[in-house]
Amino acid sequence: MTPIYSVSQIARRVRALLEENVGRVWVEGEISNHRRQSSGHQYFTLKDERAQLNCVMFARAYGAQAAEKLADGLCVQAYGQLTVYETRGQYQLLVELVQAKGLGALQARFEALKQKLQAAGLFDQARKRPLPAFPRRVALITSPTGAAIQDMLNVLQRRSPWLRILICPVRVQGEGACDDIADAVRYVSEHADQLDVQVMIVGRGGGSLEDLWSFNEEPVAHAIHLARIPVISAVGHEIDFTIADFVADLRAPTPSAAAELVAPELSALTNHLQRLRSGLERGMRQGVEVRRLHLGRHAGSIFLREPLRILQERQQRLDQLEERLQALRRECLEKGGQRVRQAHTLLQAFRPGHGIELRHRELERFTERLQRAVTLALVAARQRLMAADRSLGLLGPQQTLERGYSITRDRFGHVLSRLQEVPPDGRLRTQLSDGELFSQVEDQPGAEGPKPA
Repeated sequence: MTPIYSVSQIARRVRALLEENVGRVWVEGEISNHRRQSSGHQYFTLKDERAQLNCVMFARAYGAQAAEKLADGLCVQAYGQLTVYETRGQYQLLVELVQAKGLGALQARFEALKQKLQAAGLFDQARKRPLPAFPRRVALITSPTGAAIQDMLNVLQRRSPWLRILICPVRVQGEGACDDIADAVRYVSEHADQLDVQVMIVGRGGGSLEDLWSFNEEPVAHAIHLARIPVISAVGHEIDFTIADFVADLRAPTPSAAAELVAPELSALTNHLQRLRSGLERGMRQGVEVRRLHLGRHAGSIFLREPLRILQERQQRLDQLEERLQALRRECLEKGGQRVRQAHTLLQAFRPGHGIELRHRELERFTERLQRAVTLALVAARQRLMAADRSLGLLGPQQTLERGYSITRDRFGHVLSRLQEVPPDGRLRTQLSDGELFSQVEDQPGAEGPKPA
């Protein structure tokens, strides 16, 4: 007869089989869904392309004391005891030692896409748009069955009951989720005017890196980048970051926080309006009181009690102004006439014809004086010329030549004054009083030189 086991007995037998037949092993995989408790215990999942293994590393384990910090996406090699957690009936690895092997495949894809989109300008802060202060309608692009949509609906209805909500149900994980999200974003963006939507929230609740991976795909990033209205990304928890967070106009740490960012709080608006109303009422009361005081002062004025007196005083003031204007007109006419008479007198005294006549006479006198000066200058110059001519006749070389002297030059025109200057056998030119004669030197007594043959 086949024995009947209790659930606890089965769990214990499976545990014994694992511990006896597998025991302590090294397991390599990518860390996912890592969490650290306040006690120091760490829980995570090791996974590869086909399977995953739950792991726990207690605070007293050697690996927990090492400097290696565990995080999602880190590819590690873990050593520990394979066992069964009987309370949940699941097998797990009690990790004793962990050593890093590098970034996992998903984390590497995440970093590569992040760098690519950042280089393309999808993360630029300059293109981020502010959220509308009082949106009329908000679109929620998320799973219709998750806890995230309930959290957002509760916050929106509590804070802004008048706000209309458009729910766009999509798959947020698994195959095809990326296309669902991107299509929903594009649809809301293209029909925002017809749908009367001013802002959209794209998000989901928390999960592991692979659970959130649909928000790390390039189609979703481009759809958010091209959206015509502001987009809030609210994916996972505060520690989770996705590509959608970097592309969106604003990142919210949780879906509930995104709803709070979109919906102005009713109580805060009511308080603000109440303060504005109080300020307006206070300003109106003060304005009315000020005008009542002004009216009281004017009501006690004599001019309001006796309007005819006001007219009489204004008429008297008008007559005084008319008299002043007439007096001013007469004064201006009188001064103007006086200036005209003075100008006429000056014009008569300094008329152009009289001035020209005076200048003509002065010119005639200057002409006569110039002619006399020129005549005297010519006479004096002629006398100086005659005196110079006489002096030249007395002192010039011609007079010396007339007395029997002569001037002898060589063939170059140099005047010869000494015997040594006479060139041997040279030609000479002698100037007399009535002409010149030419001679040839044949002998030069007392001078050195070749003697004639």
